[in-house]
Amino acid sequence: MERSSEPNGRRSSVDMIVERLQEDISSMRLMPGSRISEPDIAARFGVSRQPVRDAFSRLESMGLLRIRPRKATEVKRFSRGEIEKSRFVRAAVEMEVLRRAARRCVAADGHELDACLALQRKALAKGDQLAFAQLDYDFHRAVCGIAGVPFAFDVIHAEKKKVDRLCMLALSREDRMPQLIDDHARIAEAVKAGREEEAVEAGTVHLSRLDATIEAIKVASAAYFEDED
Repeated sequence: MERSSEPNGRRSSVDMIVERLQEDISSMRLMPGSRISEPDIAARFGVSRQPVRDAFSRLESMGLLRIRPRKATEVKRFSRGEIEKSRFVRAAVEMEVLRRAARRCVAADGHELDACLALQRKALAKGDQLAFAQLDYDFHRAVCGIAGVPFAFDVIHAEKKKVDRLCMLALSREDRMPQLIDDHARIAEAVKAGREEEAVEAGTVHLSRLDATIEAIKVASAAYFEDED
C-alpha cells in the first residue's frame, strides 16, 4: 500500500495519486482500455475515495482516463484525432524554438547538448527505456533554454505527455532509441552551427517518426485505439 507522505493533506494526496497513475499509464504498466476503480486505488494509496475521485477527474482532463457514470473507469484508448492535434501544436512551438536556439546558441550551450546526448547513449547501452524517455524530455528542455524561451517547454511537455504511451510502446517493440538519438544529434549539430533551417528540418523529421509508429501499432494492437469515423 502506498501512503501519502503528508497525512490529512488532501491536496498532496491528489497530486501523488495523479503522478503515480500518470507514470503507470505513460509507461504502459496500465494498458489502454484497462479498468480501474476508486476503491482499489484508495486501498493502494491508503486514502479515502474523495482524493481518488479528484485525481481521476484531473487525469480525465489530461486525456488519460475515461470516466463513465455508473460504469467502470478505464484508461483511455488512443485517439488519432487527438494525436494529430497534439502533434500540430507541438510542431508549431518546437520549430520556432529550434530557430531561436540556432540563433542564440553559444559554446556553453553546445556543451550542454553534448552532455544530454552522452547520457542518452549511456541509456541506450543499458537498454534503459524509462531513463531514455526522461532524457528525451531533458534534451528538449535544454533546447528551449538555449532558445531563451524556457516556458515553451511547458507546452511541449504537455503535448508530449499525450503521446508518451505510444512512444513507450514503440520503444518496447522496436529498437528505436538509436534512431531517436541520431535525430537529436542532427538537431544539436544544426543548433550549434547556427543553421536555423537545417535545425527545423531535423526537428520535422524527428517528429514525423511517430507516423509510422501509429500505423504499426494500430495494425498490431487495434484494440488500443478508439473507434473513430
